[in-house]
Amino acid sequence: MSYEISARRVAQDLEITLYDMPDTNCCGLPLDPVNHHMMILLAARNLCLAEEMGLDILALCNGCTGVLTKVNKMLKHDRALREQVNSQLSNIDKEFKGTIEVKHMVQVLTEMGLDALKTYITRPLDFLSVAGYTGCHLFRPSEYMEVEHPEDPAILTDLIELTGAKIVRYVDEFQCCGFVEGSIDSQIPLFLARELLRNAKNAGADAMVTICPACHQVLDANQRRAERTFSEVYDLPVLHYPQLLGLAMGIPPAELELTDLRVRPTKILASFPKTSPPSTTT
Repeated sequence: MSYEISARRVAQDLEITLYDMPDTNCCGLPLDPVNHHMMILLAARNLCLAEEMGLDILALCNGCTGVLTKVNKMLKHDRALREQVNSQLSNIDKEFKGTIEVKHMVQVLTEMGLDALKTYITRPLDFLSVAGYTGCHLFRPSEYMEVEHPEDPAILTDLIELTGAKIVRYVDEFQCCGFVEGSIDSQIPLFLARELLRNAKNAGADAMVTICPACHQVLDANQRRAERTFSEVYDLPVLHYPQLLGLAMGIPPAELELTDLRVRPTKILASFPKTSPPSTTT
């Protein structure tokens, strides 16, 4: 919830108007290895809902962004597939028309322009060294995602630098977090989290920043478990990007749900004055 809450709070100050899509279903990503066509149908239904609203989709999850973007382009360019899917969607009074686009929040922010975003920065985070973690699905497969330099994307680096924080580059920073593989073997994401956290910490990071809830779960929610498993201590806070941006915009930490993180961002919170409770006197 802290990801969505902080994203909505930042969007409010950036004057980005968000509309909830009613009655959405799973994007379909978890079903892809088992039933590829069912994944397409689930994604297509969500695309139809956005088309009915006449709005592009803004997603916070790399996986959702990747699947919805891929299916959107597949259906737009493959007439036979589109006709097959629409025949099945007609049973629920839906029809894919190909009238909208799918974008991750970081893509929307980038399209606003870094110079424009800088005008919202009121409290540069120049005391922080931050390691960004982009994850996989926002950039791959490149033929669908159309991101420049998918093996070394700069989009998150640019957005972190925007906040005034120092960028920390580290070994294997574009390695998969292992979230999906965790459904097969729960040890895989622990081993991958260990490598990412240890490498970022050794490179001098005060914190990590993610742009995907699945990646965040592996690196934040499972961090203490990884510490116990490998008898190591990382103690590395992992923020959602809107939380980092919101702090640089002067939004109080309490409104960005920083206390919801499993690894408490002590250094970050200590740099912000505590909000005094409202007076009860009259």
